[in-house]
Amino acid sequence: MLGGGQLGLMLMQQAACYNLNVHILDPDPNAPAKNLCTKFTCGDFKDYETVLEFGKNKDILTIEIEHVNTDALKKLKEQGKKIYPDPEILETIQDKGLQKMFLQKNNIPTPDFFLIEKKTDIEKYKNFFPFVQKLRKGGYDGKGVFKLNHIHQIESAFDAPSLLERKVEIKHEISVIVARNSRGETKTFPSVMCEFHPEANLVEFLYSPSGIPKKTEKKASEVAIQIVEKMNFFGLMAVEFFINKDGEVLVNELAPRVHNSGHHTIEGNITSQFDQFWRSILDLPLGDTSTIRPAVMINLLGEPGHSGKTKYIGLENVLQFKGVYVHLYNKIETRPMRKMGHITITGETIEQAIEKAKMIKKLIKVICD
Repeated sequence: MLGGGQLGLMLMQQAACYNLNVHILDPDPNAPAKNLCTKFTCGDFKDYETVLEFGKNKDILTIEIEHVNTDALKKLKEQGKKIYPDPEILETIQDKGLQKMFLQKNNIPTPDFFLIEKKTDIEKYKNFFPFVQKLRKGGYDGKGVFKLNHIHQIESAFDAPSLLERKVEIKHEISVIVARNSRGETKTFPSVMCEFHPEANLVEFLYSPSGIPKKTEKKASEVAIQIVEKMNFFGLMAVEFFINKDGEVLVNELAPRVHNSGHHTIEGNITSQFDQFWRSILDLPLGDTSTIRPAVMINLLGEPGHSGKTKYIGLENVLQFKGVYVHLYNKIETRPMRKMGHITITGETIEQAIEKAKMIKKLIKVICD
């Protein structure tokens, strides 16, 4: 596995259930998944030779982060290694421009966009403002995104290959996780509603069930399945959607891996996204994705102004509550808005879970010691 962050950590917890020997490559010597994998290699997963050397004696290669060296993965594929997701698909998703062109080519609904090479190119589209500028490569967790509301903001825009996405009047943002194996099985998890942190552009709360109309839920699920089938994708993918003011479902972005918007499935669904991931790439039957009970997930983010050795305060207060599940990410250093853990809160109803989650959010903080 290329990457050993918090997603790797939770994948390792599930891998133990299947007696899997998983080797991890990650540049961080203190990567969260380090102590749970079979063998840890500290190295750069963006470096061709490092990835090639790491993969030469492995049966299957996979990722928990998409920003990896695909040329090395292509070479390993030529050598007969099984790679999930396929390196060519990974290249398409790594580049938001190629990702958008794939959606457009396959008549998959997505906001209108233009591709630019440098910020002066934005002038050509001044009659189409406002935009959201997204770097074609390297952006994640709200990074690499710039809101362009007025022409005078061009000077502050990214001066790099980007896409300019026409701004949509968004009513809701939802996510659907879909899995597909080589047996031809495809399953989606019920959609979740995402509520974003106003400053960090990160998911702060996630609600399951999403509460969207059944017709919209069905459409989002169908689009997610259409994407993995058109790509001939095997594995697990998160599809992020906008729902506009007219109720239309538009694809925002794709993530070819387990995802923040699926963390609640550990306690909230019959099969978790982490279990489904292993099932999909090991060609096992896909699990039942039905919801067990309503759930809310809170991302635990590093507090503003705190950089240094991690300290969690209020943990004992949170754990007094019924139906509260804490997941800490084994990150030694905290910094502002860094994902340091998550908490899933379940309830008899989604309203009850939301009320409890809002209270719990005030009780726990991640600061530096």
